[in-house]
Amino acid sequence: MASKPTRRLVLLRHAKSAWPDLPDHDRPLAGRGRGDAPLMGRWLRDTGCVPDLVWCSTAERAAQTWRLAAAELAADPPVSYEPRMYGATGSELAALIRQAPPRTTTLLLVGHNPGIQELALTLSAAADGDAARAAGNATAAAGDAAEALDRAAAKFPTAAIAVLEFGGGWPDLSAGRARLVSFVVPRELGR
Repeated sequence: MASKPTRRLVLLRHAKSAWPDLPDHDRPLAGRGRGDAPLMGRWLRDTGCVPDLVWCSTAERAAQTWRLAAAELAADPPVSYEPRMYGATGSELAALIRQAPPRTTTLLLVGHNPGIQELALTLSAAADGDAARAAGNATAAAGDAAEALDRAAAKFPTAAIAVLEFGGGWPDLSAGRARLVSFVVPRELGR
């Protein structure tokens, strides 16, 4: 029997935004955000996490984050600006992801907290809440995953990236079905 393909979900929280006197949806990136977004794009390229498809919030700060990150990819994946991502909860994002095209193997979401963090934690947490942490004691790789999960739970800062992997199709994605394999923040990359 053939094994199910591994899917990769990449979650990118928008970079640091400015706070001008504008509606929340229209806020642009701050200077730090304009520097962090390309840095995270280079990380995606250098680690082989270039997406097949991108879904981005329609908020200006998310769209700017994607454009600056995308310029560093050396690829041109299709992007869809998705209004349902603005203000979405983790469960609403999960429902959206389950509709991803079957041929997509790496899907990148550019969105907002708390939804992005909630999604990462829900998908990568075990059903009993502690099995992922317990599995971290079994091997170094599992330990790295448990440490990444702890860091993502403590704080999911602007421009942070979480990379999750799971077997099966997008409709199969549910709580505890994915493994958080990477969690990186701009300051770790030498902002």
